[in-house]
Amino acid sequence: MSLAEVPTTPPKDHWGFWRSLGLTLAVAMGIRQFLVEARYIPSGSMLPGLQLQDRLLVEKLSYLQRGPRRGEIVVFHAPHAFDPALQQEYKAGPLRCFLVNLPLVGSLPGLQEPACDAFIKRVVAVAGDRVNVDPSGHLSVNGRPVNEPYVRNYCDNSPGGSCRTLEAVVPAKSVLVLGDNRANSWDGRFWPGTHFVPLNQIIGRAVFRFFPLNATGSLVSPDPTATGGALAAPSPATAP
Repeated sequence: MSLAEVPTTPPKDHWGFWRSLGLTLAVAMGIRQFLVEARYIPSGSMLPGLQLQDRLLVEKLSYLQRGPRRGEIVVFHAPHAFDPALQQEYKAGPLRCFLVNLPLVGSLPGLQEPACDAFIKRVVAVAGDRVNVDPSGHLSVNGRPVNEPYVRNYCDNSPGGSCRTLEAVVPAKSVLVLGDNRANSWDGRFWPGTHFVPLNQIIGRAVFRFFPLNATGSLVSPDPTATGGALAAPSPATAP
């Protein structure tokens, strides 16, 4: 009489869950690092087009093939990371900045570091452009005034106004960025050591607003300096 073979239960893979979780996190982090990530608006520097707490998608592939274009909204490392006048005071290693920018982790007390922050502004001039920003915040590029329909809040250009002028030529591998809210934006007009963002400091291009739901839509803007009537005399300045 032979004994029947007793079926055996395969041992449980105790590490299966953690491997799956780790793989999922790795894929998510890879997408966030190299393809697209979500960001929110923390300040009013891009009003009225972008409101506080708006949620945006920032894509990172376009600038692997080309440089930024005038009119595009870009997310970039804070000037504390590249402005020579700020770098000495604000330093942070790659590991700390990686942790600071992780969802939830970055909100932990003591981790915040200005050099790890990200800014969002609009590209108004690219390498080789001769640019002028007057006391009210109106822009001219290569000697021609630019009509910027997304700018509504200009500076008070009365004596003692809070905004600064700028007249310069954008250097190679750099762009000039300004906030749409010209009266309340810490941008290339004000940075103490440089007026320009190096291309290697740009994280990506803001392309879509997905929250709030009643304001979803594309953030892609045409070059306001393009030919075909896009250039016009600036409108009168309005008080902030």
